[in-house]
Amino acid sequence: MIVAGFQGMTVDGEITTLGRGGSDTTAVALAAAIQADVCEIYTDVDGIYSTDPRIVKTARKLKEISYDEMLELANLGAAVLHPRAVEYAKRHQVKLVVRSSFNHNEGTVVKEETSMEQGIVVSGIAFDKNVARVSILGVPDVPGVLAQVFGKLAEEGVNVDIIVQSGVQNEQADFSFTVSLDELDRAKEVIKEIHKTLPYREVTSEDNLVKVSIVGAGMVSHPGVAAQMFDVLSKEGVSIKMVSTSEIKVSCVIESGNLPSIIQALHTAYNLDTTEQAFVGGPKDRR
Repeated sequence: MIVAGFQGMTVDGEITTLGRGGSDTTAVALAAAIQADVCEIYTDVDGIYSTDPRIVKTARKLKEISYDEMLELANLGAAVLHPRAVEYAKRHQVKLVVRSSFNHNEGTVVKEETSMEQGIVVSGIAFDKNVARVSILGVPDVPGVLAQVFGKLAEEGVNVDIIVQSGVQNEQADFSFTVSLDELDRAKEVIKEIHKTLPYREVTSEDNLVKVSIVGAGMVSHPGVAAQMFDVLSKEGVSIKMVSTSEIKVSCVIESGNLPSIIQALHTAYNLDTTEQAFVGGPKDRR
């Protein structure tokens, strides 16, 4: 049976494309529908790597990874699998195998629980260059301010990622948030529009940024993982502008700078290097 995976139909019966990740998501949905034992995704890499092998030549191919870890990596910049496909696989407990179209090498298994390799707390390192920061300075410290700002951004379809508010001084506060580069201008327009109802001193923005993230289920039971990341970045001469965390990830927004050396330093610090030569190609824009 052959099924076209990039097309679909709206509720009104109109033929349409499914957007980025449509093929992978279709494959997972079909696997769930027929209760398949496994869904194999064939791509141009041998599997899921500990980081982009185009940047770190000693990147390690992972034998297995959990749905939650893969979902974090996909959302944080890893392009091998689309988040929608991983979300659907997790929801319906579809075991995925990511492997190459060009050889018969074993791929990476994506499933609910994985066996943690001894000494490996961080499974992968991802980065996202599509990051911009907007800062609103001198905002009145009154209830409802954040709801007003981010409610309006949501109404205008601007997706906000990390939000950080500073301390209050003279009954005023500063806060910053990140958006994708292509939404930066629109975000600034929205903030300018609400100035009539929300007096603030100034709005600034930065676009020479990158979000670097470490992901690993082992973080839950190992204290000091974030501190180690901060230490590595400090030794690389990098200033951290924003931080976001969850149980299994730490993300830092930093200036773009020398990204390859930063990723390599983190990769080595978390014992992810391998002596084997990694695949030298890179993950394509998955469809």
